[in-house]
Amino acid sequence: MRIGELAKAANCGTETIRYYEKEGLLPEPQRSNGNYRHYGKDHVERLRFIRNCRTLDMTHDEIRSLLAFVDRPQGDCEPVNELLDEHIGHVDLRIAELQRLRGQLKALRRQCASAQSIEHCGIIHGLASMPTLEKRPPGSHLG
Repeated sequence: MRIGELAKAANCGTETIRYYEKEGLLPEPQRSNGNYRHYGKDHVERLRFIRNCRTLDMTHDEIRSLLAFVDRPQGDCEPVNELLDEHIGHVDLRIAELQRLRGQLKALRRQCASAQSIEHCGIIHGLASMPTLEKRPPGSHLG
């Protein structure tokens, strides 16, 4: 199948496919005599796997690790469990960060209970007067 057919089968764009090839997540396809990429069933399965991992916010490095296990199916899956446990930890951290952010936004919102002129807006004053914190390193692996 050609790249457009693969894109349709995996529900993604052709640029995404080319990007995954460039990143080494998807193997280079064979080329036809006319130099068209020719993909097979294995490409569809691997691309769907990659897309599902990305849907779960996995990084390319995490996906590479999982694909290495897929390519050696006779191995033990304990490292896969560990990778997923670590990813769950990243998600938990991200949730905590988002809850803190939500709290800050709600506190700001409470500073302006009703519409008024901008010069008296509690949100604007709150944003201008709140301390500027040093940029913290990202808590999650996604940055």
